[in-house]
Parts: sequence; C-alpha cells; structure tokens
Amino acid sequence: MEAAVVDAGSKFLKAGPAIPDQAPSMIIPTQMKRMPEDGSMDDSSLSEEIIIDPVVRGYIRDWDAMEDLLHHVLYSGLGWEMGNEGQILFTDPLSTPKAVREQLVQLMFETFNISGFYASEQAVLSLYAVGRISGCTVDIGHGKIDIAPVIEGAVQHIASRRFEIGGIDLTKLLAQELHKSNPLVNISMSDVEKIKEQYSCCADDELAYDKTKNSCQIEKHTLPDGQVITIGREKYTVGEALFQPSLLGLEAHGIVEQLVRSISTVSSDNHRQLLENTVLCGGTASMPGFEDRFQKEASLCSSAVRPALVKAPEYMPENLTVCSAWVGGAILAKVVFPQNQHITKADYDETGPSIVHRKCF
Repeated sequence: MEAAVVDAGSKFLKAGPAIPDQAPSMIIPTQMKRMPEDGSMDDSSLSEEIIIDPVVRGYIRDWDAMEDLLHHVLYSGLGWEMGNEGQILFTDPLSTPKAVREQLVQLMFETFNISGFYASEQAVLSLYAVGRISGCTVDIGHGKIDIAPVIEGAVQHIASRRFEIGGIDLTKLLAQELHKSNPLVNISMSDVEKIKEQYSCCADDELAYDKTKNSCQIEKHTLPDGQVITIGREKYTVGEALFQPSLLGLEAHGIVEQLVRSISTVSSDNHRQLLENTVLCGGTASMPGFEDRFQKEASLCSSAVRPALVKAPEYMPENLTVCSAWVGGAILAKVVFPQNQHITKADYDETGPSIVHRKCF
C-alpha cells in the first residue's frame, strides 16, 4: 500500500496515495459540521448546525474536529482498513509550533495506530515539486502568506517571513468593495468567495490599476438568489492588495519587496541561488495575471539579483501551484519510507511525541 500524503490547509485539505506525477485524489474543504448535542436531525436542527474550521491561519486549532476529518479522509476517502493502517506523511506549515507537531504525531500513532509517520515543511516540499532543493517559496494561502528561503533542503528560519493575511482577508476586502458599488444588495461571504475565484485578476502594474478608476469594463453577475450585481474595478483590487497592502489597511511593503528583503538577510553567497529559483504557491497565486505582475515588479526591484520564477515541469499536474506542497510530499514519501528514515511505531513507543523533532526536520 502506498504511503498517504496529507496537506491540511486552512481552506482545503489535500490527500492521496504518494503518486508524485498525479494530483491528490482528494481535495475537500477543511471543515466539519457539528450537529446539535441532542442528536436530533429535524429541519430546525439542520439550520443550527455549526461549521467548524479545524485549521486556522495554517495551524491546527480544533483537534477533535481534525481527528474526525482525518478519520473520514483515511478510512472513507483513501480506503484504509481498521487494524491495517499504513504510513503517512504530513506537510508542515512554516514555523509550526513544537506542541502542534507533537500533538499530531501523538494523534496519528495513538488514535489511528499508523505504522509510520513523517512530516516536512511545505516550503521544502514545494521546491521538490519543481525539481529544486534550494530556492525561495512565496506561499499565498487562505489564512497566511509565507516567504521562506530554502538552502540545500533546509528552511532558513531566521530569514523567513510569515504574514497573518491571506485569501480570506482578500475575500473580505472584495466584499467591502462590492458593497460600495452595490449598496442595496446583501452578498454572503460564500458568494463573495465564488465571485473572487471567478472574476479576480491582476492589473499589469500600479499605473494600469489606477487607470481602472476612470475606465473599467463593467460586468453583471447574477447571485444564486436572483439578485444582479455589477463588478468592475473590484476584480483588480484583490490582486493589487498583494502589491499595495495599504488597500488592506496595512503599512507594509508589497509581496515582491518582502521577498527581496527576506533573502537579503541570508548570506550574500546564496542570493542568486535563492532569487533565481522563486516558486509561487497557493490558490491566490494562480489568479490570472498574478505571475506576470509578480515578474514585472521583480524586474523593477532595486536588488542586484532579481527574482525569477521557476516553471513547473510539464509532466507535473496542471494545478501544481495549488498543490505543490502535496506533490513534493509524494516525492519525499517515495524516499523516506523505503529507506526507513521515518518514525516507526517502535520509535514512538520508545521516545514519545518529541521524536518528531529529531527525525523530521
């Protein structure tokens, strides 16, 4: 049985057997529904069901919900059998707290009785997915943005940067902008999320974005309840906020400048290697026009060596930007488990959860 690879993001959980040149077999929302405690299932109780987000801003926050979600993924989704559990590799977000890593390995061995465990940082795995062991990842997730320089397969934590903004904040920004132009229409956040995915794009540069104030094609969009709204300049605001964080009310540099500043804190011997192997990851990074805008901003930056994006190999899944950490995990699983570099049940029984810091780094 192939090892399972799990990448649990704030919005989607990706899971599947470790087959590197295929997309994960499961991509599902990282959510659970909690029913009323009395167990009743009448019509009124359905409206009272509570949506639980086990992962918030990249980190596991609700362990009971995470356990339930993993039970569904492993036994129903991937076809594991009770009493015959296999090996599993998890992707670790940047700077995951030690306590979270320990609790995860404890959950997997003590509750799921797995035969082997490994975890590796998402930045390293995203580079593996494009055939690199050194470079810099810019990961725009649902709940956070991570910028992580990686040298010879090791994240340079001192130089890494994590920002507590992500796709969810861009959705809220879009909701505010749509409300300004459609003040009489009440648009739900789930509808705004769908509008963002359907319409959002990046302007060529800051000047092009400014020009949308005066002239911008207006589109009409019909909401599920039949109401019609107009969408114009708003569709460019989502992408622009990553280059002009002031749109989000933040006093911060744009994403390309943040990348250059992050790498500038690493030894200058590594600057070229890091900047010329930049990898974009996350759903927001696949927005139309984002990659071109990123490259254009990079060509204008003041550093001696300018960021250059790595193209994914043609044999990799089409949506690699969205699932690069999972694909890198599938590649790594093909190495660590056959070569017995993982945590075994015997390792765990002997040392306990802290073994994860010694064997998974």
